Amino acid sequence: MPAPNLESHTVRVSLVALAVIATGAALYWLRGILTPLALAVFLAVMIDGFARVLKAKLPFLGPKTALAAAIVLLLLLFGISVLVIADNASAFISQISAYTPKLNNLIAQIAGLLGVEVPPTINELVAQLNPSAYLASFARGLQGFASDAFFVLIYLGFIIASRRGFQRKVVGLFPHHAERNEAMQAFRRIRDGVERYLWVQTVTGLMIAIGSWIAMFAVGLDNAVFWAFLIFIASYIPVIGGAIGILAPPVFALIQFESFWPAIVLLAVLQSIQFVVGNIVLPRMQGDSLNMDPIVVLLSLALWGLIWGMTGMFLSTPLTVMAMVILAQFDGTRWLAVLLSSDGEPDKLRDRAAAGAPHEPPTPERRSRPSRKRENKS
Repeated sequence: MPAPNLESHTVRVSLVALAVIATGAALYWLRGILTPLALAVFLAVMIDGFARVLKAKLPFLGPKTALAAAIVLLLLLFGISVLVIADNASAFISQISAYTPKLNNLIAQIAGLLGVEVPPTINELVAQLNPSAYLASFARGLQGFASDAFFVLIYLGFIIASRRGFQRKVVGLFPHHAERNEAMQAFRRIRDGVERYLWVQTVTGLMIAIGSWIAMFAVGLDNAVFWAFLIFIASYIPVIGGAIGILAPPVFALIQFESFWPAIVLLAVLQSIQFVVGNIVLPRMQGDSLNMDPIVVLLSLALWGLIWGMTGMFLSTPLTVMAMVILAQFDGTRWLAVLLSSDGEPDKLRDRAAAGAPHEPPTPERRSRPSRKRENKS
């Protein structure tokens, strides 16, 4: 009869909706614990991807050697990034005092356009903001960042150390070959989706950062390397990161130069670079490998940003890809995965996942055969 089926479907949908709300609330309340763990998993995926690329390009490297080389490479990149930020940030801070007269002149010009007879100076504006009131919160923020970085490294070390037992856990969770193969395919799709996202965002971010640096160097903007690096980091925030990152250099061009034209030209060039890369290059590189609706990308950015703050914004797309793949594995939640996907087929495997990832280590099935022989002997 249709009535009981309709009632059971309504109950199932209601349970799923309540489960999603409860999961979101739990993620928000436990964000202090889960955000370092999520960042550690994200870094572990990066290291694993580096290791597999090194192993494919340099076949003479063993798995342990490739993993160690990937860790060293990631640490070197992180160290170089810290040095670039520290060196250029110190030079930028030292130049702020020299910008004070130009800031007062800029404020006077803007006040004249707005019809303000007595424009305030930069010192008066800073005094009204009372920066000393924010020092305590800023210090707490630095302390929290240092604590989170420490826990991220601790989690990352344990995740890397526990990689050996992953396949055995898969065998224990999925004793049947068909179920195990399906679970491994889902895992590969999550992994390949995250790696594809990282690769695309890194390449397009470098394009935007290098193009922006050329434009800033051409107009003579100070600290062009520093601004280009910040634009590159901001590009990892989907949709809005690159657009926000390229707004700061034109603002400081207003402060540095006497004329408005360098800032106007810089804004037009940076926006053009962002538009070309974001609307032409990015879609062609990304293709349909992530299989996510653009509206979902924007909504996931807002949702994960609300739950986990800046960390959630950086991880919004990988987390949504993971949620879509997991939801597609169950009949009761498949409809949510269909809504998240761009073509209505959330369980469609693509790229390396569809090819079976030939460079993967041996599947757990080979390790399960000795245990079956022991069972037969017993």
